[in-house]
Amino acid sequence: MKRPLYNAIHSLFHKPSHFVSALCVRLSFLFPDKVYLKLMYRLELGKRLDLDHPVTYNEKLQWLKLYYHRPEMVTMADKWAVKEYVSARIGPEYVIPLLGAWEDPRDIDWDSLPRQFVLKTNHDGGNYGIVICKDKEQLDKDKAVKRLRNSLKRNTFLRGREWPYKNIPRKVFAEEYLVDEKTNELADYKFFCFDGVVKMVYVATGRQSGTGVCFDYFDADYHHLDLVQSHPMAAHTPEKPQGFELMKALAQKLSQGLPHVRVDFYEVNGKVYFGEFTFYSLGGWAAFHPEEYDRILGDYLKLP
Repeated sequence: MKRPLYNAIHSLFHKPSHFVSALCVRLSFLFPDKVYLKLMYRLELGKRLDLDHPVTYNEKLQWLKLYYHRPEMVTMADKWAVKEYVSARIGPEYVIPLLGAWEDPRDIDWDSLPRQFVLKTNHDGGNYGIVICKDKEQLDKDKAVKRLRNSLKRNTFLRGREWPYKNIPRKVFAEEYLVDEKTNELADYKFFCFDGVVKMVYVATGRQSGTGVCFDYFDADYHHLDLVQSHPMAAHTPEKPQGFELMKALAQKLSQGLPHVRVDFYEVNGKVYFGEFTFYSLGGWAAFHPEEYDRILGDYLKLP
């Protein structure tokens, strides 16, 4: 039996809500935005979505998807175009250097790329549109191109109804490969900004080590929070990065004028780099444990 079919049957009998949720994603093109968001919210969080009087953080993210649309958000969500946007606001020294960009991954100029690099599609989320190359001589280029072409076909907007992704002109780009020599991985520092003020941050670790992704949440002063969302805490609490205050200041500068955005950074060998903007953290479909944090962050988020 093929693994996808096995997974589908297993999910149907053991986690029926997950099965229905996955089915709805597959058929997302059939649903109007508001209907789809209400359906997915019920399936993912087991609650009714109140768009007329949203209170919690996750509820308000769904409201923002539907009603808060600013043209610059498209550029900010575009992983390629955002480099120039961020460079103009905080300086090019915080932007991961670009190595090339192509409309079609079949046109990638492999000879122009160094031994190590990262390929990304500019419109996709998560790790779907990413190819990490640690040695170009060992890279299966056909497999990489196939992965990137499949990513370019993905309609990120339909899956999450995250408005900024609707009109991004799709392309593939290459940027420098980064790894911290101390940890031998790339920790991700994600700052939750509300009206230009950092209120919370989480640190994502374990992506490169193979031990499994972990999320550790901290307040704005880097005090560890007893909060779990989407992934477990790391066995060892991540140390406060050297550039924490710098990343915090840059996040607040980049988030000015917006009711909410998550600003992501990396610290590599003592140097800070911008990662990306995220307007709807975890799609607004990830439960908080304990649940009170959903309300706490909801209070920070003042809808326009």
